[in-house]
Amino acid sequence: MAEKEKKNKNKKQKYLHPNDQTAKAASDFSFKPSSEVKGLRFGGQFIVKSFTIRRARPLELLKLLSFPPMNNRSNSNKLPFPSTTAFLPTNFTILAHHAWHTLTLGLGTKKSKVLIFVFESETMKQAVDRIWPPELPLGEVNKKLIRGLSGCEMARFKFRKGCITFYVYAVRRVGNVGFSCADDLRTILQSVVNLKDFLDHTAMLAMPNQRSINYSNPVAMAH
Repeated sequence: MAEKEKKNKNKKQKYLHPNDQTAKAASDFSFKPSSEVKGLRFGGQFIVKSFTIRRARPLELLKLLSFPPMNNRSNSNKLPFPSTTAFLPTNFTILAHHAWHTLTLGLGTKKSKVLIFVFESETMKQAVDRIWPPELPLGEVNKKLIRGLSGCEMARFKFRKGCITFYVYAVRRVGNVGFSCADDLRTILQSVVNLKDFLDHTAMLAMPNQRSINYSNPVAMAH
């Protein structure tokens, strides 16, 4: 009986909820070639592939993450996460989600997707930003943003936060050891984990003057 309880306990410990991935991330980032890393998943909701996302402005990302104002920074012109690029749902996508949900009598998904790419350097981010489109359909993300980065490795993290699913990717060159922007990555992951579930993503239409998300206490840096 005791052995059976011990086995059941071990099985429970092996399960890692998508929103608890920072436990693993703090000690080890599992990088895979861009051709092998998991991309976006759509299930049977194929119409969602035509919905578009757009590149976010830096302040929009901070608002979305409820990142605390950096009033005490020595250089006020320097924003956090300079090597990070994010993509948010366009206004069309948010409205389309609600229309689709209504037309299908509640069967259509209302969940939007947010993508955050943390590059190993600001130089790499700037180079990739020049070749990535500022706006694209969700159905082209896997091909153009993920598989399109040849010569790169990625570590993928997925978080479900109510009607918004966050996909966070750490990006580095193949052959590089470690991740030079690991502190920024951990902070972003922890910020997403700390977010409360989004009940109605129409509030994102107000970006960057987001009113539905309050600033939380400063996020402790993981080491």
